Amino acid sequence: MPKLPKLTKSSVVAKAPVAPATEQSNSGFSYRVDQFQQLIEDVLAEAKRLGASDAGAEVSEGCGLSVSTRMGELENVERNRDKSLGISVYVGQRRGNASTSDFSAKALQDTVRAAFDIARFTAEDAMAGLPDAEDLALDPATRPELDLFFPWAVDAQTAVELALRCEAAAFATDRRIANSEGAAVSAQQSHFLMGNSRGFRGGYASSRHSISVAPIAGRGAQMQRDSWYSSMRDAQDLASPEAIGRYAAERALSRLKSRRVATAEVPVLFESSVAAGLLGALVQATSGGALYRRATFMLDSLGTSVLAPHIDVTENPHEIKGKASSPFDDEGVITRARSVVEAGVLQGYFLSTYSARKLGLRTTGHAGGSHNLRMTSRLTAPGDDLVTMLRRLGRGLFVTELMGQGVNSVTGDYSRGASGYWVENGEIAFPVHEVTIAGNLPEMFQNIIGIGCDTYTLGGKTLGSVLISRMKLAGS
Repeated sequence: MPKLPKLTKSSVVAKAPVAPATEQSNSGFSYRVDQFQQLIEDVLAEAKRLGASDAGAEVSEGCGLSVSTRMGELENVERNRDKSLGISVYVGQRRGNASTSDFSAKALQDTVRAAFDIARFTAEDAMAGLPDAEDLALDPATRPELDLFFPWAVDAQTAVELALRCEAAAFATDRRIANSEGAAVSAQQSHFLMGNSRGFRGGYASSRHSISVAPIAGRGAQMQRDSWYSSMRDAQDLASPEAIGRYAAERALSRLKSRRVATAEVPVLFESSVAAGLLGALVQATSGGALYRRATFMLDSLGTSVLAPHIDVTENPHEIKGKASSPFDDEGVITRARSVVEAGVLQGYFLSTYSARKLGLRTTGHAGGSHNLRMTSRLTAPGDDLVTMLRRLGRGLFVTELMGQGVNSVTGDYSRGASGYWVENGEIAFPVHEVTIAGNLPEMFQNIIGIGCDTYTLGGKTLGSVLISRMKLAGS
């Protein structure tokens, strides 16, 4: 009987040996904050000179190193460096946008002129405009320090060695790991500054580093692939390459001898690493763009029951080192911690300035997306780990991978290709592939009967494994 590999505590916290973070002055950036500040002031002044009623600009720079290996050999070493300045110009309620990667004086003037000319000949939009001053994070003293920037002083040779160690650990796990799609190491960092004609100035530096591997188990028609990775803002927090390699190999091995199952209607347990997609669907359905276009199954859902009554969703944009943390959104609007769903009832939408105006509401500070969401159940006990959730599943499908984009945002109809494990009597019986699971998201949300304490963070969404009481399974 196959066993699902356990992601042990050691595999999560065993650290990769990395060089300590450097100060920002040694981060490898070509531009200083004061230089960004001058660029912002120059383009805003040029927009005003041309006759713009309002303007907003953002300047950014990013750099990094990415390496990949396969079958013990170096495949690729890539260094990236990019920069950009974008400006939005308003002539009354007409808006024009333009951008450039050339920071010379003439190029900046031409870019502002292009945005201004576009605005002059664009149709008026009554909702267009910068955020209201009272919504902007105008006072730098009120913006929390979030520890988002940890440059990784890793050279190409060290990065290659880490990738090789990760892939080697996968091969060493079992002789049935005979192939690989490769391992990769990435060290990325960036910084930006925003400003607008209503007095906002703000920006910060951030980083994101990762180690990943995708081993293949078996041979011929019986081959099975799986993968694992660790992604953190601080390289000191990355799992060790050996832990990542072993766990990825164990996942691939556990999928050998996969079968198809008969069509049925059964309970479905979503592994925590894929359950984040359900939370993502909720965010999409309650986002301003979908709401004002009436392209969502959650129209007029504010204050109504959208999830099972034991479920809460909270948002904390000020989480230290958070993967979706920010003191302000992409428009400079203040971000705030809040309750999104309380006891199943929707407390707030995800709105930018424009979408809020279209809906007759106030921005929620979500231009650019959500910030560190966490879905929990009031029924979850401290011991509700994955083993316990499988017991609660009883007989049904445990989903560890989803394929395709089969979600209808208007009706909520849900249909995804899936693979995972068939569960009998609360224990994994055999691996499953080539099945489709289907349902309707409003019903699925109400039919969530449990969330495990085996939490996993994907991007800015954190939750445990999610058990849904019944879904359609299309098999053989």
